Amino acid sequence: MTNRDIDATIMQMVVERWQKTAMIIAKSEEALRKAGVEASWEEIAERIAVLASQGDIENQGDLSLWRNSEVRLPQAPEGPP
Repeated sequence: MTNRDIDATIMQMVVERWQKTAMIIAKSEEALRKAGVEASWEEIAERIAVLASQGDIENQGDLSLWRNSEVRLPQAPEGPP
């Protein structure tokens, strides 16, 4: 298992609307397990934090509080109407 494997799986789960971090962690862990890759929820959460710090995903709330934070794909800046 590499960080790249985990990151790719997370990015497949994140969509354009806000979703609870806990849901992304659970879905990612299940997909990785089905692919034969073992990753703990904590490892996946760490990678989500890295992806957010790099700007690959957006977050709101404290990412360490999985049920109280949300993530989504970055949104294009809204211009004038």
